[in-house]
Amino acid sequence: MFHRLTLFNMTNEVSFAAIDSVFNRLQTQASVQNLSDDVSVMVHQWQWSSNDELVFLQLDTLLKEQSKQSQFDYVLQSANKPIQKIKLAVFDMDSTLIQAEVMDELAYTKGIGPQVASITARSMAGELDFEQSFRKRLALLEGFETSQLAAIKNSIKLMPGAEKLMKGLLSQGIYCVILSGGFSYFADALASQLGMQGAFSNGLEEVDGKLTGKVSGVIVDADRKVELMEQLRTTLGLTLEQCLAVGDGANDLPMLNKAGLGVAFHGKPLVRQQAPHQINNLDLDALLYLV
Repeated sequence: MFHRLTLFNMTNEVSFAAIDSVFNRLQTQASVQNLSDDVSVMVHQWQWSSNDELVFLQLDTLLKEQSKQSQFDYVLQSANKPIQKIKLAVFDMDSTLIQAEVMDELAYTKGIGPQVASITARSMAGELDFEQSFRKRLALLEGFETSQLAAIKNSIKLMPGAEKLMKGLLSQGIYCVILSGGFSYFADALASQLGMQGAFSNGLEEVDGKLTGKVSGVIVDADRKVELMEQLRTTLGLTLEQCLAVGDGANDLPMLNKAGLGVAFHGKPLVRQQAPHQINNLDLDALLYLV
């Protein structure tokens, strides 16, 4: 088995000696390197090969305990063959690439913000079925004037590190796509802005300049995200191990668990519990150290 530990240390409180002692105690050789020149965050990466899972388990236990006391992120990977370079990266949009839940923004503009935001929060936390909650929230937006969409789009801020991340991924030839349960009006524009190869999301149905409260086409829910990722992977001739998936909500969990590298970015509590990997303290560009 091949293993890799990437550690992001913002407080200098992480004990590298404790990590090294695990390797020494269990007589496992690991190569380590410092990946960052940034004084605000140290990024160290250990790589080793071993069929003894005890090293992996002890490191995971140690880091989980330390992370409860100190502010740092880590990604501990394991694979049957050497960790592969990422070639396909798929991203959720709302609260992942942007600092907003777009449907909530539309609702606040319409004057029904708290009502819709409450349903959104429960859906992202996994308390409600995504498709049912999506249709319920969208129905409340019936009559919304589409002339207001542009102002909302222009007011939404990118997630910190999003531009740097995408430039870094694209410079390495990584195929980058948005898979969003949000709306194509926003996702398509965001993908273009960031130079990504495309976006898959939900088309808003409108009549006479007003939303009908329905979508055109198949709703992009959790299962659909997995299907789309698989279609992209197959078309590009890639393995699952070459796929990175990033998201924050319960409807992202299936693709996070399916991808070779699935990372919850500032995930909701349920997602933090069930996602294979997570970044909770750093900006999006921290992902560049994992590809």
